[in-house]
Amino acid sequence: MRVEVYFDVLCPWCYIGKRRLATALDGRDDVDVVWRSMELDPDGSSTAGPTAAEVIAQYRSSPEEAAARVRQIRSVGEAEGLQLDLHKARPVNSFDAHRLVHLGAAHGRADEVLERLLYGYHTEGLDIAAPEVLEKLGVEAGLDPVAVRRVVEGTEFTERVRADERRAAEHGVGGVPNMVVDGGPPVSAVQSPDALARLLAPRPGG
Repeated sequence: MRVEVYFDVLCPWCYIGKRRLATALDGRDDVDVVWRSMELDPDGSSTAGPTAAEVIAQYRSSPEEAAARVRQIRSVGEAEGLQLDLHKARPVNSFDAHRLVHLGAAHGRADEVLERLLYGYHTEGLDIAAPEVLEKLGVEAGLDPVAVRRVVEGTEFTERVRADERRAAEHGVGGVPNMVVDGGPPVSAVQSPDALARLLAPRPGG
């Protein structure tokens, strides 16, 4: 079974979905999970600005509603063992972070690289658009320092990211986290672990 998961490091629900998917697939070795790039804000600044909590407040009808949304995300994250600090995370352009995940995929470490980026951004509040931060996180995720620096300083894997985004459009993926199972229609990847386990149950004769 092939599960393509469309994500963006900036999305707290992607971190939640990643953790729930891992729970749903615990003990399974018959599922190939492929992480696919999808930028939430392709035109986002490479310079950190307002916090994620402040961005949420811009799109809510009142400060109380915004605060409730932040609390909800934090609470759902805590239930999955995650510390999502929306008062520390500052949205930036995530394109280079996506390229780093593709470097990880080329070396069989996409999951580890994505996990380090998600933790760095959502929990530590790191600037994932900063070259020195990407270098640090890539190496900490087990990648070769020379390869990481080459990617961070260059344009390698640019076409891989663009290809993922074209693939998302072809499959009708309109947001993240969404997943495509064996080429089928996109479904939410932030369902409960039990629901994901049922959705991804081994198929008869498979």
